[in-house]
Amino acid sequence: MSVHIISAEQLTLQSIAIFLSGGVTVELSDSSKEKISKCRSYLDEKLKNSTQPIYGINTGFGSLYNRNISTNQLETLQENLVKSHACGTGPEVPQEIVRLMLLLKIQSLSYGYSGVQLGTVQRLADMLNQNVLPRVFEMGSLGASGDLAPLAHLTLPLLNEGEVFFNGEPVASAIVSERLGWPRLHLAAKEGLALLNGTQFMSAYGVWICHHAQRLLHLASRIGALSLDTFDGRPDPFEDDVHAIRPHNGQRRIAASIREMLQGSELITQPKKHVQDPYSFRCIPQVHGASADAIDYATNVFLIEINSVTDNPNVFPDEDKIVSAGNFHGQPLALALDFIAIALSELGSISERRTYQLISGLRDLPAYLVANPGINSGLMIPQYTAASLVSQNKQLCSPASVDSIVSSNGQEDHVSMGANAATKAFRIVQNAYSILAIELITACQALTFRRPLRTSVVLEEFVHNFRQEVPFIEDDRVLHKDIQNAETFLKSPKALHNA
Repeated sequence: MSVHIISAEQLTLQSIAIFLSGGVTVELSDSSKEKISKCRSYLDEKLKNSTQPIYGINTGFGSLYNRNISTNQLETLQENLVKSHACGTGPEVPQEIVRLMLLLKIQSLSYGYSGVQLGTVQRLADMLNQNVLPRVFEMGSLGASGDLAPLAHLTLPLLNEGEVFFNGEPVASAIVSERLGWPRLHLAAKEGLALLNGTQFMSAYGVWICHHAQRLLHLASRIGALSLDTFDGRPDPFEDDVHAIRPHNGQRRIAASIREMLQGSELITQPKKHVQDPYSFRCIPQVHGASADAIDYATNVFLIEINSVTDNPNVFPDEDKIVSAGNFHGQPLALALDFIAIALSELGSISERRTYQLISGLRDLPAYLVANPGINSGLMIPQYTAASLVSQNKQLCSPASVDSIVSSNGQEDHVSMGANAATKAFRIVQNAYSILAIELITACQALTFRRPLRTSVVLEEFVHNFRQEVPFIEDDRVLHKDIQNAETFLKSPKALHNA
């Protein structure tokens, strides 16, 4: 069990990957505790010595900002906010995303600009460490004014409301709190707003997607290199001279990685009968490379976001000011999510085309990569499945970030719809794994028909590891399980060994 210290040190994609692997607890640093307490003390003093209306602290919310709230009702105001906003619907958010939401909410509150009580942040950390994961639902956030509904469900357990997963089972949060000896928290002024305002739903999905996008990019290039070799493709389009005269970073990087992966292959160096390959092989650097650049852009956006303060209003103790602004607006995330969705969709699109070429009976490969066609259909129908997934990805790539619906009686008149962008991109990630799994099955099947020639040492090891999970298809069998096993393999450490 390792410990992640919540501090001013920035979260990285590497630290997120470690966190996602499990077995990580969090602990607030002394400096974080000091910042949180200092901001809360400042806010308490401000409320004690001033009658000036401060949005969401002693006023109503949204279009009710002009309603002043008396001092003896401030706790009720915050608790009513959490309860009234917990109106999510749709599928449940996966638990690994909920864990990320908790981590990112703790990180954002720890900077000391939100005015929360130290005990509130500590309880969120306790929930994370004890694997008490609130039931959160996909639908309900407009991606501006914060991810209000999902974050309300995330924080309901602080009030002994809602349900949580504990030991893998859904349980009323009040029961779990009693079992763990956790008293019900009482939210002070501004706390409900700090908990609900923020982009942690979009950010959790986004950083998870970025983590997997980097992985999918490596896998797509590794599988693409294997497909190129088994298709008897040419190495010329990957020469550095070609890419030096059009030096997009991603394009040049992918070309170099393909050259490296094919080093030592007997297949790639044998004489070629054809002078050109189809685009899905010849243009791997250009297509994968463009996706690589888009993934890098999106990753940078989310790394900035997960190390930021995104609630409202922002409390600045040292400057003696409280500012109502719009850091909760998800437009940067919505645009990045739409962009990375397109990038991942294209990795799937070109993958399916390579699968199609490999089963087409070209270049001395048997049709559908089966030894006895007719009685056996071989790999005919997995390509259909890949085509179906590619088509759905195209539909999911319709941008969410260009949409907006007026809410809160016109006060919140432009929203990002970044939450919808996040859940769409999440589905594209899942589809991309399935599409690449089908290409891998196909490329490995094709390699058998090229024997005794061998591909590179790196790719032979890759195929060997894969064959422990999915054996050669001699005669027709139920391929659903093969595709599932291939997906599991692609998500395992073995798939990127020596990457």
